[in-house]
Amino acid sequence: MGEISETDVEVAKLLLSLQDKYPSLQKISFYKAHKADGVLAILVATGDLPHLLGYGGKILRDIAQKTGRNVRILEKGGEIRKFIEDLLAPVNVVSLNTIWLPDETTETKVIIAGHSRRLPIDVKTLKELTSSIYGKTIRVEFERQRR
Repeated sequence: MGEISETDVEVAKLLLSLQDKYPSLQKISFYKAHKADGVLAILVATGDLPHLLGYGGKILRDIAQKTGRNVRILEKGGEIRKFIEDLLAPVNVVSLNTIWLPDETTETKVIIAGHSRRLPIDVKTLKELTSSIYGKTIRVEFERQRR
């Protein structure tokens, strides 16, 4: 986790190149970037989200356009629930439960409202990012809302 990847360097250079256009980027602390399928997850310090989400979403659009990926900005550290909620926003996470397996390992079961069609990223990408960033294995289930 402490190694600097090519993706980290690429994103750091991109953020630096955008600082003249978006001065609020000078205030962020960039930690790490992870790629999974068509998603680029950028980890920043707690409290830095508003600096990246400003300008009416133009910063995210510029990053997405230059990388060719769907961009998700996430705060480093914090609870796994907030991490998953941020990845899946605006979809509602109903619950997170820990499952203890017979081999003495654990998994986290994530229950999401609605259908998989509503997710901003696919389940495989969610699992991959959670594993690479948090080192946790998750199971995903969907709660079908009744009318």
